[in-house]
Amino acid sequence: MVNEFPQVVTIAGNDSDGSAGGPADLHTFFSRNTYGMMILTAAVAGNSYGIQDQRTMDLPFINQQFKSIADDFDIKAAKTGMLADQPIIQTVVDNLKQVSFGALVVDPVISTKHGATLLELDAIQAVQNELLPLATVTTPNIYEGELLADMSIETADDMETAAQKIQSFGAKNVLLKGRHSEDDQQEVRDLLLLENGEKHWLTAPYVPTTHINGTGDTLSSVIVSELAKGATVLEAATLAKELTYQAIANTIEVGHQFGPINIWQAQD
Repeated sequence: MVNEFPQVVTIAGNDSDGSAGGPADLHTFFSRNTYGMMILTAAVAGNSYGIQDQRTMDLPFINQQFKSIADDFDIKAAKTGMLADQPIIQTVVDNLKQVSFGALVVDPVISTKHGATLLELDAIQAVQNELLPLATVTTPNIYEGELLADMSIETADDMETAAQKIQSFGAKNVLLKGRHSEDDQQEVRDLLLLENGEKHWLTAPYVPTTHINGTGDTLSSVIVSELAKGATVLEAATLAKELTYQAIANTIEVGHQFGPINIWQAQD
């Protein structure tokens, strides 16, 4: 039987409301005609109002998930999401060095889109020194970019400098997502710094909405899917930017406060 759909995997946490994390990744994989799998690192009890509780998976269980997937499936591309703490990051890194999961997209879940830091310093250093050197592409938001590059980002020149610093940790390609929190903002500009040094600005209109849960997950998961299907990094990132914009602009009403984006818009 011909395997028609490339197989991909997300290494991430589960959000119980389905708006972000592994569920958003799996929704996006499905919409882009790739078969998605998941290695669970953590679980969050939450809804559109916020997060009420969370748990991390024990390390032997994470190891077994890697082995179970690697022993059976032909993974063409993978991504990381919420890795929670330094021991989990190191466990994931150790496993990624042993398996053949194709291109790796690192969504460095360090800070929320509003700037709240999610990881301790030792975990951030593990992302810099251990995880980023494995990345085909990394997709930090503006606040994560500031933490990883250890600098303030205010201008386009700052974004270029920060992307170069992040690339210096070993990530081949860097997609640094622009700020999207200004009341009078007209557009969101993301910077793609390619392995060969080329810089591409990816731009979309700014959409004022509270339905933005899963934005980063969707963007990175589109990239994973397209890389698995043979696209270049530039092609994958450009499409991901457009589809994520469409998912934000075409709102769906799910939840009462901070709802999910419309991942159906990521379909062909």
